[in-house]
Amino acid sequence: MTNITVKGHEFKAPLIRDSFDRRAVLFKNNILALLKKLGIHEDDVNVSLPATAYKRGRAAASWYLDGQHLYYSYNQPKKFVENLYVVFKVLEFEINAILNKEKTIAQFIIDFSEDEKVEEERKDARKLLGVDENSNDMELISQNYKKMAKAYHPDVEGGSTEKFKEINTAHKTLKRELA
Repeated sequence: MTNITVKGHEFKAPLIRDSFDRRAVLFKNNILALLKKLGIHEDDVNVSLPATAYKRGRAAASWYLDGQHLYYSYNQPKKFVENLYVVFKVLEFEINAILNKEKTIAQFIIDFSEDEKVEEERKDARKLLGVDENSNDMELISQNYKKMAKAYHPDVEGGSTEKFKEINTAHKTLKRELA
């Protein structure tokens, strides 16, 4: 098995070959249990499960802490259940860092704070940058961003400050997701 690094944490890449739906429920319950350690009630947490966890799909968890909407999603492996495992592992590392006093709640909130319309914004960003709505290829996204930024830069003829800002915002939105 290979290791992956996600959000600065290194762990074994998930390779789930059976019991997809059961494992997805297990990972969801593990996420709920982790967030409960921070005093977050399960009514303030949303981890949606698809009808079939073996299909491709983005896994996400959203929750509220100190009046802030927090969110984390992942969409690299081919199966939803493997993406949900990554969400669980990242949250496990982050919450353990808080419990071990290696990280503050305030930093945790900053790291996971997202607008409630983040998925829509990411879809729009991909469309603006001319990549497939499910693309996770940061190299391709950055290539398209650089071409467009060069074409719309305010200092070049035909450039547009507003369009340049839109392109930058779209790139930052996707960079935050895929970093």
